[in-house]
Amino acid sequence: MIINTGAALLFDIDGTLADTDEFHREAYNEVMKPWGEVFDHERYAREIQGFTNADITARLLPNESIERRLALSELKEATFRRMVRGHVRPKPGLMALLDRADSAGVPMAAVTNAPRPNAEMMLDALGITQRFRRIVISDELAHGKPHPLPYLEGLRATNGRAEHALAFEDSRSGIRAAVAAGLATIGLAASGNHAQLVESGAAVAVDDYHDATVAKWLRDRLGL
Repeated sequence: MIINTGAALLFDIDGTLADTDEFHREAYNEVMKPWGEVFDHERYAREIQGFTNADITARLLPNESIERRLALSELKEATFRRMVRGHVRPKPGLMALLDRADSAGVPMAAVTNAPRPNAEMMLDALGITQRFRRIVISDELAHGKPHPLPYLEGLRATNGRAEHALAFEDSRSGIRAAVAAGLATIGLAASGNHAQLVESGAAVAVDDYHDATVAKWLRDRLGL
């Protein structure tokens, strides 16, 4: 096995490392109830999934102050952490993939629009924090997804070269960010949204990491 120079794996967290989007949707429905907002799966995927809290609250609550939007975002994330605690499970095939990358010395980073407390809680619950060179938090950068900056930071943290790196994403916003950074991106599909992820730029959309297509991309792109 000859690993390509600049090989790296970059992962989104929510919906990509673990199935947590339903908890996020429920949390938004709970905190937005006073405004009469209801998010079914389609609306959640279209307006919420993959975007930063600042973007979301600015669109949903344009007449509220920045301070009120920030407070609401913090309440939503606290609600999410309460709901998801004890329910974080890795996507099928994830652990085997991480083991394979670690054994080959391929560096990895997590790249997320989630706030740091959420990201750290999720990775700790999965027991995989130490596997990542860096946790890239969009709120700590000048731009979040769908801007490419978070993934460019992920490449920098792993000394990755886009042509020999691979990203994993579950949202249309995240896929656009990774593709704009020059990364081939595998979409982790949920609720049968394979076509939407491919339309957003994913090279392929799969149900989980067991899919044989994932192994082919790892071999062809990274030499893994």
